[in-house]
Amino acid sequence: MVNRPQGLRDANERAFVSWFPNCTPPTLIPRSLKQLKEFISEHGRVVVKPIDRMAGQSVFVTDAEDGNHHVILQTVSDGGARYAVVQKYVPEIADSGDRRFLLIDGEPVPAALVRIPPGDDHRGNLATGARAEVRPLTDRDFWICEQIGPVLREKGLLCAGIDVIGDFMTEINVTSRNGIREIERASDLRIASAILDAIQARADGRPVSLDWTG
Repeated sequence: MVNRPQGLRDANERAFVSWFPNCTPPTLIPRSLKQLKEFISEHGRVVVKPIDRMAGQSVFVTDAEDGNHHVILQTVSDGGARYAVVQKYVPEIADSGDRRFLLIDGEPVPAALVRIPPGDDHRGNLATGARAEVRPLTDRDFWICEQIGPVLREKGLLCAGIDVIGDFMTEINVTSRNGIREIERASDLRIASAILDAIQARADGRPVSLDWTG
């Protein structure tokens, strides 16, 4: 376990984005069905997902015109008994995909795993059939990393992965950080070695220093 347990406790992977509202699409995390419906009325097309799942499980896209949106909200929130995450839908996912990139001690690996949904599914998850590509980080990606990197470092989250759609961060992953093998296979980046070097530096009490030019 390389991430500090207290940091893992603090950083719910779907709720932690609320610390960085300048990096995210409009997001609300209520239990109230009334608040969920008001959010949909305000923002139109939205993504609704449980606060505690992964790999695209129970992730829905809906809007106020969708006759199923009432039952979706009831199902995801367990009738208002559990918190649910609702975010304004970012349409760029259909063409440019869901970008996963990794941070080691708050510093970004300079390439992203891009997961492009299949034509019959809205989810950018490899487990649901998304197509994978590897692309360099954009200027906006680096800017998001500058906003969240110091907080990850302060919380002892040595290794994290963030999901970005269009210009917006949607999740911060501190337990499920897939993408390392896919990026390594498609590039000359040695991410696993960099993580091990960072762990050793932490154990020795040295600053973590990453060099991607070698």
